[in-house]
Amino acid sequence: MVERRDYRRQTLTVARPYASRRIAGFSETVFAKYTRLAQAAGAINLGQGFPDFDPPEFVRAALREAASGYQQYAPLPGLPALLEALTHKLGQELSADHLQITVGATEGLFASMQALLDPGDEVVLLEPFYDAYPADVTMAGGVPRYVPLEPQADGRWSLDLDELRAAFTARTKAVIINTPHNPTGKVFTAAELDAVVALAEQYDAVIIADEVYEHIAFVPHLPVASRPGAWPRTLTLSSVGKTFSVTGWKVGWAVGPQPLVSALRLAHQWIPFAVATPLQQAAADILQQAEASGYYAELSALYRHKRDLLVAALAGTPLKPLTSEGSYFVMADSSALGLDDVALCDALPNRVGVAAIPPSAFYSEAHKPLAKHLIRLAFCKSDAALFQAGERLKGLAEAFA
Repeated sequence: MVERRDYRRQTLTVARPYASRRIAGFSETVFAKYTRLAQAAGAINLGQGFPDFDPPEFVRAALREAASGYQQYAPLPGLPALLEALTHKLGQELSADHLQITVGATEGLFASMQALLDPGDEVVLLEPFYDAYPADVTMAGGVPRYVPLEPQADGRWSLDLDELRAAFTARTKAVIINTPHNPTGKVFTAAELDAVVALAEQYDAVIIADEVYEHIAFVPHLPVASRPGAWPRTLTLSSVGKTFSVTGWKVGWAVGPQPLVSALRLAHQWIPFAVATPLQQAAADILQQAEASGYYAELSALYRHKRDLLVAALAGTPLKPLTSEGSYFVMADSSALGLDDVALCDALPNRVGVAAIPPSAFYSEAHKPLAKHLIRLAFCKSDAALFQAGERLKGLAEAFA
């Protein structure tokens, strides 16, 4: 009989901390915190951006089919079937030199920062940002430079081009553009994208285009790499997660000119080396079917409906929605409640039964006050959940009186 010992009782005193300096300032992600609060309170989770419904049947069928025969490592660039499907989707004559399959767009972003940055290199980030951006820059030894987007009187968000220009310096190595944008829902205009490209050309910087919401846009989405002069210096990241309601698959890709993709691949090979082969095969199948079936138009219409459902539900509450032109999200003005965003979102699950995200988590320390009276709500939920959330939110004023 094997003697069982509780090794957790052992302790070790060390002269220095285990954690490296580059992660010393990190804390638990905001999504983990508010998902936990939602679960504890039995609240409707409009915080984290994942669907609460199954993907379409053709997606589930592709996964079942891929469960047989695709069990070993895929080639480093990616499974040939998926590379071919992406070439067809993108409508360009691309080779494996222009494509790299990644563990979701998240790993593509991490690998791109590891591949491109030397200590002290600067990366221009637009605020509010997806919270992985500054972490990835910091872990690669880079320095984030922040430019806040500004909400306008019509509820839309604009990019101040003078502030953007001021953020570029001789140390600028890259700029990250997320369009459609999380968390604001902004879709960047041609003029804004062209200004980014011009500055990248002037300072010889790389553009990282995060376009995971490319098919969830309610106004025309302009791929960054399609703008004049952009392709030679742009890495575009996307994935199947948001488009096909399979955020747990973690299958993404990077597309760009050979020198940038080759650099990313060198970093990628030492991070995961390969991406799950059955999921790559399933992704190849669903991309082919989506192109042929008109799925992308249906997806955009579905999320337009869900956005409108949530916006209508907020009409009877103290929350005033800003304009969402794409993505899963609506930002809302909460100033009528008189609480800052963190205090409000901490209390919402227990007082009202709805969870949301405080957007100050997506701002640098200097700019956190810009989010003081904002909250982010996700509408990638069932119609029933959105309706019920709306009913609960009608009690906001009374709950915080």
